Amino acid sequence: MFEPLLNPYQMVALGIFDGDYFHGDYSDFDSPVNVASSNLFKENASQPMSVWLENGWITEEDPLGWVQWYTRYFHGRRIPELDNHQQKRWRSFVARHSAQVKKNGAGDLTKRLKQRQALLHWGADPIPDMNISNDEKISFLFKIIAKKG
Repeated sequence: MFEPLLNPYQMVALGIFDGDYFHGDYSDFDSPVNVASSNLFKENASQPMSVWLENGWITEEDPLGWVQWYTRYFHGRRIPELDNHQQKRWRSFVARHSAQVKKNGAGDLTKRLKQRQALLHWGADPIPDMNISNDEKISFLFKIIAKKG
């Protein structure tokens, strides 16, 4: 099952990769993009591109990695083998980190900030320890980023 909480537009508007993931090139998006200039939960929370390359997380089709793949997938591009691979990576990452946030976060948004930010980078629920609906979570996250702005 592949059901991210957030779409790519919401991800960049909420603050992923310190506002610089696409290096200013939003040509994969089909409408204007509202880009947050900083991360929602924790600045500098991602690995450098060199680590992505060393681990084989970059593909020829998507040289910027998972978010670029997801953006293109969201807009309808399908490459079955690549899609299956990326969705498997998503499920594995989200299961592991969501469980840790649920267990140790207890709804306290000052805890597990790097993991919360990482979940946001994957379009996943960065507040799985809050017992509210998905729509309420999205609204709540946008209220946080608005306060930061």
